[in-house]
Amino acid sequence: MTNSFQTVAEEFRYEIERIKNSRFLTTVAPADSVEAALEFVARISAEFSGANHNCWAYRLGRDGELFRSSDDGEPGGSAGRPILQQVEGHELTELVVVVTRWFGGTKLGVGGLMRAYGGAAGQTLDRAPLATVVITRRLIVEHPYECSSAVSALFSARSIEPVAAGYDVDVRLELLLPEDDVQGFCDELRNCTSARAAVTFPDDEAPAN
Repeated sequence: MTNSFQTVAEEFRYEIERIKNSRFLTTVAPADSVEAALEFVARISAEFSGANHNCWAYRLGRDGELFRSSDDGEPGGSAGRPILQQVEGHELTELVVVVTRWFGGTKLGVGGLMRAYGGAAGQTLDRAPLATVVITRRLIVEHPYECSSAVSALFSARSIEPVAAGYDVDVRLELLLPEDDVQGFCDELRNCTSARAAVTFPDDEAPAN
């Protein structure tokens, strides 16, 4: 399981040179759920309702474990799968790609369609702005007030800024940390507070060791 992944930074559109008078316009966008991906497909299909085909693929999850593609009326396997293969080849996830085709009057054949749809998606992904997303984990740190100086020094050394803070019987701080940093942070926190600070993970209720 990876602790970061690459996706497209924003919606992006690119049209390749015509292939035997057929137009191929690709639109790509980030997507964090199946619902978001399908809504995007529906929006592009409505925008280009006069086109002959709006073929698409999405790939979701930090490891790209959730995916689907559609040929939208083109011969089976000639459009959606080549689009998805380009997404996989670019090692991207959490995105959706729609390739819109306006038929130019000359049939391309299954092989020609595969090259056209795959090429359109690939050239677009080559140009699209990308973003690296670091997987984070939410932590709650609770400590007595007399540990405040030690905790503040640890936070400063690690350039950590709490996303929320509460002050009652103890100090309660909410953090978002990269997954790779969690165990090291917990070890250092335990050492600098003589194990007087408690760490909990509210999203999975798993306490630190």
